[in-house]
Amino acid sequence: MTPVRRSRPRFGRGARRLAVALAVAVLAGCGGGGGGDGDTVAPPAGCSVAEQQQWLATYMDDWYFWYRLSPRPAPGAHADVQSYFDALLYTGSDPAFPADRWSRSESTESFNRFYGEGSTLGYGVSVAGLEVAGDPTQPLYVRHVEPRSPAAALGVQRGDEVLSIDGRSASEVIAADDFSALTAAAAGDHLTLELRRAGVSRTVTISAAVFALTPVSGTAVLDIGPGRKLGYVAVKDMIDQALAPLETSFSRFRAEGVSDLVLDLRYNGGGLVATGGVVASYIAGTRGDGRSYATLLYNDKRAASNQRFAFSRPSSALTLPRVFVLMGRRTCSASEQVINGLRGVGVEVVAIGETSCGKPVGSSPTSACGRTYSVVNFEGVNDRNEGRYFDGFDATCVVREDFTAAQGADTDPLLAAARHHAQTGQCPAQASLRQQLLQRQPARQLRRPSDEREDLLVR
Repeated sequence: MTPVRRSRPRFGRGARRLAVALAVAVLAGCGGGGGGDGDTVAPPAGCSVAEQQQWLATYMDDWYFWYRLSPRPAPGAHADVQSYFDALLYTGSDPAFPADRWSRSESTESFNRFYGEGSTLGYGVSVAGLEVAGDPTQPLYVRHVEPRSPAAALGVQRGDEVLSIDGRSASEVIAADDFSALTAAAAGDHLTLELRRAGVSRTVTISAAVFALTPVSGTAVLDIGPGRKLGYVAVKDMIDQALAPLETSFSRFRAEGVSDLVLDLRYNGGGLVATGGVVASYIAGTRGDGRSYATLLYNDKRAASNQRFAFSRPSSALTLPRVFVLMGRRTCSASEQVINGLRGVGVEVVAIGETSCGKPVGSSPTSACGRTYSVVNFEGVNDRNEGRYFDGFDATCVVREDFTAAQGADTDPLLAAARHHAQTGQCPAQASLRQQLLQRQPARQLRRPSDEREDLLVR
């Protein structure tokens, strides 16, 4: 989807920078979040259900992006905090905005583990559930394994066919649209998978643990013709731990004279605005000088706290006129903001894969009573004031994934399509045919499975 120029949001332009040390300071007990720009959010008086519900009602009325349009149920109408929180969310009554499917809460421990430590609790295996949604006759494949996870230690690989999950057949799991078993609740939980690879079946039992994420992987430099080199880097999580490997990757690209770049964001569900800005700055280089990567626009009660994130100038920036972005339905939030930010300063983004998820809004998280609330507080626009891409960005070349091919390998159809376009200036013929067929089909909203994290967070 080509970004559409928008005026300032109708709710005004307010904002806040809620967490003083976002994702670093653990907020426990009955404490609340702190605020930026001299503003604060008063914590609940206590941690009873009634006190937390009353605090949520006040907080949402003050900081929620859609506070004018959202329901206002009485705090005592729900038996628990989570059901009351869900009842406060905007339902999509305004044609300009879809219903809020992004605001969520999680334990503060989990939030700080991810954004502070760059680690997570789980098994480390993700499957291609969205691709087979509604069709239990299709095979279910492992699509990604975190390199330092318990699943990787047991030899689980992308491309393994999943025959059963905790005793339930893959067809049953797909028919029920229930992949919750892949999400661990505590360290030591167990997940049993029956897998098949190259015709050989085996059963593995994975024990959940806390492990370090690998936010940047798969760096490579490919020859694409006389005197031309194509860089490739996969970025999965927009967190601080991505910064050092990004510098290593782009230093290599610069040293080896890379003339084109493939940025693989197909599994990037988002993260920090500032980290996405660094990624974009490596690509934009001097094109971003003095210009905005993103401006965050909040509701009319918080207009004084709007934030502008400028492009930086990393020493290894490439200053490219175009970039190939591998993307799909899991490319979301902060990773979509990279696309929007680059387009805002005239970088041509050649998108390979499928339509992205469509999340041009984000959060300034706040915490209370051991829970962190990532509520939609703002929308983001680029240097040309373009945003509101709720339908996602469409692919330039529509290409389906092959989960039996290693991500970033020569046989990876998304990377192969990017390489073909870099060499010829056109989508592969097969991709062009797929695009014509897909354009005749109505778009549908796809749900993301529970093991996906998607965020656009202020830092």
